[in-house]
Amino acid sequence: MKICLSLKEVAQALSLSPSTVQQLVREKTFPEPRLLSGRRIGWLAREVQYWADTRPVAKLLPPENSGAKKRQVARKC
Repeated sequence: MKICLSLKEVAQALSLSPSTVQQLVREKTFPEPRLLSGRRIGWLAREVQYWADTRPVAKLLPPENSGAKKRQVARKC
């Protein structure tokens, strides 16, 4: 069981970018990280879970997945 999450882990868990998580913290709309040691910070997993649980329900449906693969662009060396 993981108690504290790093910035990268929080961002991955919420499908957000690390910079978005940092901005939400600056705006005081997301839990602040805890000081774990001299230079190490982390978020309490229960606070991140509570924040996610209290998000409003979306009125929009997610976009349909067409199943099409992205085209890869050929690169010249």
